[in-house]
Formats: sequence, structure tokens, C-alpha cells
Amino acid sequence: MHHMTTQDTIDLGSFTFECGESIPTLEVAYESYGEFTGDNAVLLCHALTGSAHVARRPDAGDGTAGQARAWWGDVVGPGKAIDTTEYYVVCANVPGSCYGTTGPSSTNPDTGEPYGTDFPPVTVGDWTRAQRKLLDELGVGRLHAVIGGSVGAMNVLDWLRRYPDDVERAASVAGAARLDAQCLGLDAIARRAITADPNWNGGHYYDGDPPEEGLARARQIGHVMYLSKASMGRKFGRRSAGREAARDEPPDAAAAFFPYREVESYLDYQAEKFTDRFDANSYLYLTRAMDDFDLSAGYDSDADALAAFEGELLVCSFTGDWHFTVEQSDALADACREAGVAVAHHIIDSDHGHDAFLVEPEKIGPPLSALLAEGLSGRAISDTEEPDEDEFAPVHTSLFSD
Repeated sequence: MHHMTTQDTIDLGSFTFECGESIPTLEVAYESYGEFTGDNAVLLCHALTGSAHVARRPDAGDGTAGQARAWWGDVVGPGKAIDTTEYYVVCANVPGSCYGTTGPSSTNPDTGEPYGTDFPPVTVGDWTRAQRKLLDELGVGRLHAVIGGSVGAMNVLDWLRRYPDDVERAASVAGAARLDAQCLGLDAIARRAITADPNWNGGHYYDGDPPEEGLARARQIGHVMYLSKASMGRKFGRRSAGREAARDEPPDAAAAFFPYREVESYLDYQAEKFTDRFDANSYLYLTRAMDDFDLSAGYDSDADALAAFEGELLVCSFTGDWHFTVEQSDALADACREAGVAVAHHIIDSDHGHDAFLVEPEKIGPPLSALLAEGLSGRAISDTEEPDEDEFAPVHTSLFSD
């Protein structure tokens, strides 16, 4: 079967954000895969620094949408867990980002200059509303499913609260109803690293040098949040980086006496890659949106916020994840039960940390595939308090090969 893919930008016209401010034009970059048959649309919600480029595209090189690789390329595609020969899959870049959708680095048509920090504050609710408008333009009414990971899972929960009648099935992968104080604190330090960079210039740095040092530090804090103690111990331990590891001059003379460790080398490498591809203002805007999200805001409780949703929700969590914890997913599942929402909490045994939802496709693919095909009764879905090896359906490895 011919595999349809689209990469496009739709102009949604003027858009008013939840903060009350408007912009004259909101362009939304999106990709779609497969063909729409009326009831097979699946919306995917990306994580913090993700793009619309969720799956590999036969017609595109590696650099699609400004992101080096398809972020869920082993989960989404023809014959994969989210099968694009069966489902019409849409992924849209969120407002405030820098991958094609209007954000701080976009040109303000009123001034001809980049918005910078004059761009309105953005919330997860704004992402959802922009996605709803995009789907309206694409002729998609009710979604077969909405699925997202990390802050994308918060985006999913906002769909269930805001447009409960528009979704049949949903999956919150490595998500939560809100961030805890530890993560809020780390995010605040990451933002302070950006705004303290001498090049930040109040967010109006586009005609000069960007605040790369600050953005690098922010990303390094993020990377530590995404890994677990166990995965960092296994990956780096206390080892020194090899002599060939590129290191800038030691920051001070005494530093040269001590080893440049593998963990430092890894974080430096990741930061350098990231500053080449992401905008510092977008990092400020998107982390604030994530920090701000609270499922119960405007409601009596999480259960009350979800009560109008009559579909099914699959909650997936990873045991090594301390950014969006198993306990937070447990609390979300409890809120669903209290609200009478059909829910299963599928706990995946993993020591990869928060990154597991991206790096262990063989663990997350089967439950998502089962949800789409059979709902919560699917064989590959278990509602377990404790992960048990026998609960997991065997994975057909060919699903995840290129």
C-alpha cells in the first residue's frame, strides 16, 4: 500500500492565548502519516523539545523539521505498533516551540522582528486548543486516540478535560497530573541559567550571539533529570573520559589536576548538540508551560477534571523514572477510578529513567498497539500494581526493526 505522509504548515489565523494576549497569525507545523477514513485519526503529542517529526519519512532526509531523528520512529510507521497503514496519525509542533510552529523566534508581522520575549506566555491548554483548530482544518472531528509522552502526556490529559467528547481512547506515557516541587525547582534553575547568560539580552538576542552557554547548562540539568541513578551508574560510573574526549580548556588551573569524567563528557556533548538545534526562548516558554500544568486547576480534583471523559485511558509508567514517577501515574489511575473513567495502569520495569519512553520502544509499543486495536481489554495491557514479567505479551521483534 502506498504510504502517505504529509509535512506542512497551516495558518490558523489570529490566536488568543489563555493569558488573554493575541497574535495576528498562528502557523502550526504538522506531519501526518497514513490516510484518514473518518474514524481512524490518532493525535500524537510530543515532549518538551520534540517536533512534529515523529516517524521516519520515505521522502525526507534525516533533517526533517529541524530535528535529527524521528522521535518515535520505532513506534510509529507502517507495520509498527502505531501502524500508519491502519491509522491516520497526526503530530503537530506546539505553539512556543522553534520547529515550524509560531514561537518566540518567529517574526512578529507587526514589527518585522522576531517576537523574542514579547511572545505571549504559553500554556499546555494553548497547545491543545491549537491542535483542535488544526484538526478542524484537516476535517478530523472525533479522534480514535490521543497519545503522548512526558509533557505530551499532560497535553493528552488536557484533551480529556477540555474536549472529553472528542476522544475515544487515550494514553498517558510517562506523564503526571502535575510536576512535583523537586522538578519545579530544577526547571527554575535551568531557566535561570539561560536568563543569566550575558548574551540573553532580555530574550532579544536574534541579531547577535544567542545565549548558548545558558541553554547548554539548562539542557544538562534536563538530561540528568531524564536519566536514573541506575542508568547513569551503568553508563558512566566514575570513569574518566578517554584522552580523545574533546574538552575545552579546564575552567581553572586546579581543575586540570582532576579527571574529566565520562558523565561530564556526555553532558557536554549532549548540550553542544542541543544548542545547535533549539532556541533558548522556546526552552523558557515550554518548561514554564509544563511547570504550570495542573490537571485539577479549575476543578475540585483530578477526578472531577476527568469525569466527563467517557472513553478509555491507558496510563504507562516506568519504574526508573523519577521525573514523572510511577506513583504519579498511580495517583492519576486512582483519580480515573474515582471518576468512573475506564483506566489501566501499565507499569514497565525499566531502569532507564524518564528517557525510557523514547529508548525502549519494544516495551511501550505493544500496550499502545493493543490500546488502539482492542482498547483496555488488549492482551498486551495489564493493570498491575507491581510489574510481573508474565504479564507482558511477547514482543514481535520485527515490529521494531527498520
